[in-house]
Amino acid sequence: MDYLALTESSSGGSGSSFFSLIVYAALILGYWILFMKADEPGWMSLIPFLNTWIMFKLAYGAGWKCLLLLVPILNIVIYFAFNIRFAQAYGKGVLFGIGLALLPNLFTLLLAFGRSTYQGPATYGFL
Repeated sequence: MDYLALTESSSGGSGSSFFSLIVYAALILGYWILFMKADEPGWMSLIPFLNTWIMFKLAYGAGWKCLLLLVPILNIVIYFAFNIRFAQAYGKGVLFGIGLALLPNLFTLLLAFGRSTYQGPATYGFL
């Protein structure tokens, strides 16, 4: 193999890795802000299972419902229902919730850095 070909192909991914790191850092900041908007400690957004539990608590009022994500096939329905309820908890509509499910990186940042405020668990909606 040619050494030059190996170095060229391996260095091409460093820009995308840096971009991914920036997006990930922005998402961490976005979740931190969403937690603070709901009067939850921002650091809880950093702990993997706990952040999901808290997000379900914010959307449904009960964090244990995140365990339904472990049920095959049902987890797809729960995922979309959760995102809709999460958007409603921050005063957004069903379409925003669908956007949150399909493009989570973009819509999470829109929700965090927008003017939305936490209004409590949605008492209406799907599931």
